[in-house]
Amino acid sequence: MRFCAVIPTYNNPATIVAVVEAVRIFVPDVIVVDDGSATSARRIIAALGADGRAVVVHRARNGGKGAAVRSGLDEAAARGYTHAVQVDADGQHDLAAIPALLAAATAHPNAAIIGRPVFDATAPKARLRARRITEFWVHVETFGRVIDDAMVGFRVYPVHATRACGARGNRMDFDIEVAVRLAWAGVPIVNVPVAVRYLSAEQGGVSHFRVVRDNLLISWLHTRLTTLAILRALARLLLGSKHTIAAATVNRSEET
Repeated sequence: MRFCAVIPTYNNPATIVAVVEAVRIFVPDVIVVDDGSATSARRIIAALGADGRAVVVHRARNGGKGAAVRSGLDEAAARGYTHAVQVDADGQHDLAAIPALLAAATAHPNAAIIGRPVFDATAPKARLRARRITEFWVHVETFGRVIDDAMVGFRVYPVHATRACGARGNRMDFDIEVAVRLAWAGVPIVNVPVAVRYLSAEQGGVSHFRVVRDNLLISWLHTRLTTLAILRALARLLLGSKHTIAAATVNRSEET
């Protein structure tokens, strides 16, 4: 198993260096994907690459978090890494939880390790309510409580399986879609509790969540995934019926 970290970033100049340095304590090999940041942030990210603290992938224009993570996974695959720790660049994640994620991945090398958030008082109430709605639909889409929380981007991906699972969301919908599609692909899901805090603007906290755009994207995503989940279930039932009929036909032929 070869681990790296993938950190997508878009205009996080106040937090990206501290996040990279904290991650490198546990995962020395870091890939930072600059998703079309402004000049000030881009200079800071370029410096991380120049002094060897990270491999830097610069995207020409902002494509969204999902697009940036996929670019990072492509780079990880090209460099021979088998597993990638996804970490957000805004400093929300308790990076001291990385050893627990790595331990779970080592114990379950074929699994996706998904952070289950433990929020403190800084979490906006509206965000928590929205998360509960997404949790409900994810449980519907996976026909049970397979994924405790599909929205926190603090996780360990098996690189090959994640690139192959078919997740195509480009923005905030990606974290949800990739988790569900990994479960559909038969990849085991291991949920690990991780602390999450929301930084103030003074602390460098930057939210790129756009309430109208991203909520519409997520709503449309759940519509698609729920429809596909129902079709998948019907297909399994139909195939099961065909196998049953075929087996009965074979048995009757043998009896004859």
